[in-house]
Amino acid sequence: MNFSFSKYQGTGNDFIMIDGRENNYHFTAEEIAKLCHRRFGIGADGLIIIKNHPELDFEMDYYNADGSQSFCGNGSRCAQAFARELGMIRDRSDFIAIDGTHEGKKDGEWYATHMADVGADRIEQIGDDWLINTGSPHYIRFVEDLDNYDIYNEGKKIRYSDRFKADGVNVNFVEIHEEGISVRTYERGVEDETYSCGTGVTAAAIAYVQKDGLHLSEVPVYTKGGPLSIQMNRKSEDSFTDVWLKGPALKVFIADI
Repeated sequence: MNFSFSKYQGTGNDFIMIDGRENNYHFTAEEIAKLCHRRFGIGADGLIIIKNHPELDFEMDYYNADGSQSFCGNGSRCAQAFARELGMIRDRSDFIAIDGTHEGKKDGEWYATHMADVGADRIEQIGDDWLINTGSPHYIRFVEDLDNYDIYNEGKKIRYSDRFKADGVNVNFVEIHEEGISVRTYERGVEDETYSCGTGVTAAAIAYVQKDGLHLSEVPVYTKGGPLSIQMNRKSEDSFTDVWLKGPALKVFIADI
């Protein structure tokens, strides 16, 4: 199959972006894995097809690097940037992804996605750790000396533990500091550490606020790929609304294959 694509990245979380408005592209899981492979393909954490939608500005069809589907926060911000370049949107948008509808907006040089509300049914405390679903499930563990933490092996242990091995879980390791939190992520579907994960930093920020009983309206987050910001309204002890994921979304290159 021949097609044109753009490569976008949001804090190092990178995506193959395809304009699917006129062509009905369909890729098997094996084809997606090959395209996302960093040695034998284009190389990416995921693949996104932007489609027309009868009522909203666009539809975001997202696939992980192994061909599985989920919601992707950083991917949704890159989808906005791509849709803007295609002339589908201007500074604000309403779009649909696998987990439902979202609002998007351009915030200065950054793009922001309105994430799903997070209530008690999406939050579980497991000992000192947390399991929070922000469109994708995330296991959060607070650690010290994050820079030297063995993300790959410790993340893999949790992801392939008895509880999670069937469906998988993303694993986020978080360190608290004066300026906010730092997050490193072992991502299911990629099965390795990624430079950033939008739904993961959202879950980590909520776990941080929940853990320490804080009432912050914004949490600065630092990842290997750069800074992000989570805005939220803590309505009650375990209810978060008006959750926004904010960060950069940049085009890397365009090409044909």
